[in-house]
Amino acid sequence: MPVIHDPMRVPGRRGTIYPKPLDQGFESRIKRALTERLGLTQFGVNLTTLEPGAQSSHRHWHVSEDEFIYVLSGELVLVTMEGEQILRPSMAAGFPAGDKNGHHLVNRGTVPATYLEIGTRSPEEDVTYPDVDLRLEKREGQFRFFHKDGTPYE
Repeated sequence: MPVIHDPMRVPGRRGTIYPKPLDQGFESRIKRALTERLGLTQFGVNLTTLEPGAQSSHRHWHVSEDEFIYVLSGELVLVTMEGEQILRPSMAAGFPAGDKNGHHLVNRGTVPATYLEIGTRSPEEDVTYPDVDLRLEKREGQFRFFHKDGTPYE
């Protein structure tokens, strides 16, 4: 049975898969994919660290996938249509599939903030980014980005 003894030692990936120029500003986000190392396929878990000034993503919402976050350390600002809310260690937030209240996290503090990010893994998904000219389609596990008018990013 696979075990991760120290999740912070799992190699992290910086940045994002967003197309240019929307990929700028994510160099201080570090995601450590945990579930793949454990052979799990039905849901995903990332141990994510946002260094000071970093954000988790562009504000977004999912059509098919639920998302859940649990703050482990530091302080994060949850940004939604309702405004901003401070999240501290031991606080959790959930984002049900189909809820059009886009969200993202921002670290406005002076120390890194780390949280668990858990989500379902649907083979097909659509993601809307209300604040930027971006939408995502996932089909058979492949991600494709489009402008809001349907033109693909290249």
